[in-house]
Amino acid sequence: MRINQLMLRAAAAHCGRWTAVNQIIRTNSGMAEFREIFSKARHIAIITGAGVSAESGVPTIRGAEGRWRTWKTQDLATPECFSRHPSRVWEFYQYRRELTLNAPPSGAHRAIAECEARLSRQGRSLVVITQNIDELHQRAGSRHVLEVHGNLFQTRCLSCGDVEINHKSPICPSLEGKGSPDPDAPDALIPVKDLPRCDEKGCDGLLRPHVVWFGETLDSQILTKVEKELETCDLCVVVGTSSVVYPAAMFGPQVAARGVPVAEFNTKTTANTPRFKFHFPGRCAETLPAALARHESEII
Repeated sequence: MRINQLMLRAAAAHCGRWTAVNQIIRTNSGMAEFREIFSKARHIAIITGAGVSAESGVPTIRGAEGRWRTWKTQDLATPECFSRHPSRVWEFYQYRRELTLNAPPSGAHRAIAECEARLSRQGRSLVVITQNIDELHQRAGSRHVLEVHGNLFQTRCLSCGDVEINHKSPICPSLEGKGSPDPDAPDALIPVKDLPRCDEKGCDGLLRPHVVWFGETLDSQILTKVEKELETCDLCVVVGTSSVVYPAAMFGPQVAARGVPVAEFNTKTTANTPRFKFHFPGRCAETLPAALARHESEII
């Protein structure tokens, strides 16, 4: 994805900080030290990636799981592919929607939601900045969620631009039973007139998933909110992300450049690991609940 101009301006504004980012910060695996910092933090930003949802059974777009039938999912999730093969792309998203609707929030999702609710009663705050489009954070109970890459359960009309929440299963009659990931499954070749259509009076335009596809820029309004959160947080937690997708890969280092502690929870190290104060290896559904559990100093 191209880096949104807003993020380029933000990066320029922080140019002095990026010098500090380039310095290698000692990575610490000490949970006790993290917990002490956590107990004093007033505004926590949690950045989540595909690894959080992978533990719920939702396959990642990238990597070995990043295929649907015989196609790379990165090739399907583009405006060009939707223009050429709208039926195929909608089959793919029908599959993703049904898979996600049946996926339970992971232990990491639940730990984040519980922590947010608990801290809010103490006058503290927690925001989730997620690259995921599956709504599993919201289903777990998180209320303050910024979706950087859009939402699988929203649609946008290509004619009138109307954006609507849509949890229909299937999303339209012609897609019922469609979307099998079997490599031998043929394209359904659904006529465009029978694909999801706009309900706005007098429109009937073709709908597309309201997500950010490869080659598209991110929503500047969402990025403005993200920037504000990154500027004000006093603790940052990066969970289940490979730190290769921009601009989200810049978020953790941007906070670390301010001298704010950043803790990374991931199954393996990433390119950003040396820039963070903490790295906790392992499945985040197992490591995060203990990290975000009630501290003995908290007053309920």
